[in-house]
Amino acid sequence: MALASSIAKLGFADIDLLHGVEMPRYPWSDGPEYITHDWSRATVHGAIIVYPKHGTVYPFPRPYAEVPIILGEWWKQDVIKVLEEFVRIGGTPNDSDAFINGQPGDLYPCSKPGTFKLTVEHGKTNLLRIINAAMNEILFLAIAKHKLTVVGADASYTKPLKAKYIIISLGQTIDALFHANCHHGRYYIAARAYSAGNIPFDNTTTTAIIQYARKKSTATSPPLFPHLPYRNDTRAKVNFTGSLRSLGSKNHPINVPLKITTPMISTVSLNTLPCHPNRTCLGPNGIRLAASMNNLSWVNPSIDILQAYYYHIKDVFGDRFLNFPPYVFNVTLDYFPMELEIPKKTIQVKILKYNSTVEVVFQGTNLVAGIDHPMHLHGHSFYVVGWGFGNHDKFKDPLTYNLVDPPLLNTVDVPRNGWITIRFKASNPG
Repeated sequence: MALASSIAKLGFADIDLLHGVEMPRYPWSDGPEYITHDWSRATVHGAIIVYPKHGTVYPFPRPYAEVPIILGEWWKQDVIKVLEEFVRIGGTPNDSDAFINGQPGDLYPCSKPGTFKLTVEHGKTNLLRIINAAMNEILFLAIAKHKLTVVGADASYTKPLKAKYIIISLGQTIDALFHANCHHGRYYIAARAYSAGNIPFDNTTTTAIIQYARKKSTATSPPLFPHLPYRNDTRAKVNFTGSLRSLGSKNHPINVPLKITTPMISTVSLNTLPCHPNRTCLGPNGIRLAASMNNLSWVNPSIDILQAYYYHIKDVFGDRFLNFPPYVFNVTLDYFPMELEIPKKTIQVKILKYNSTVEVVFQGTNLVAGIDHPMHLHGHSFYVVGWGFGNHDKFKDPLTYNLVDPPLLNTVDVPRNGWITIRFKASNPG
């Protein structure tokens, strides 16, 4: 399975982050800013490939070759300065450009000679280890004239899923088989951003090239281009994500929690905060953009949360994160009272008992500007047992949950004006 690794150079410390690697009872190397440490995957990053243990095989035919496909973003300036400017002005971050394996591709004026090219043998099957290492982009990806067969996501095997395209979220990994069964020639791999909201985003397309061996390419035969869903095609997005299923075989069983000890519901919203005095802000109506869960907006503490917890340092964080939203409202409205748009700034966490079984309903809202919200759980994988649009119904929607073969992931998108339900066992202290 494919995982992501990032090295962030901050001051005089090199921090090695292993994103998505589950290391029981060692939570220090996978976490966000001020939870375990600072990091940025817009710096040096690469793939860690985890193979089947000795004596076992893949639950699919052994591929001829395996190729990492790393999707990312780049800016024409220091990414930390981009972040600092974004925080300072309170507007949307500067648009970036996407790349595949370090190159934006033929549609950009700066990198055509360096466009990533993958040479394949006709009739052979390759395993693509696709990683979205972008900072702020959910991406559609497709290969011209070829289908993909998804066999894994977030380091967990899935039932084979044939697809003309995939969509991959921030920090997510997808393993897909690609059978080179077309005529000799050249074919584009293309990726572009998905965005259902009204927030500015990168609307360019990054490309790489599939070329068949023993066939010389010429300038008169440009690569064929794949069909990609429109940038705001939410139906195409959920048709793919909603089709993922855990493999659930004898050698790869699933264990969905059925008896829940800790139920939670959390709204996930875009919010606004007042502008600092004597400062110009570029958010809506001259204020600052923010984000919240259950109307609580995170404030960075003085030291890392894990460090404070481990060394019993008091007054760094509170343990009163809300199990349920403080306000109940129709999340799909176009206009909301101002008190719903302004969150409470705080440092609150949720303390879970060891081996407790947790269900969380993430409810997206249309506050300020409804967008999709990628959610990642560090140190754990979780089963995505349900999803839908509109307001989650605690009586009707659980009747539709998939408790037989839901996908086991560590990253999932909460759809705009929709909801996602996950379940997991809190078995990795940290």
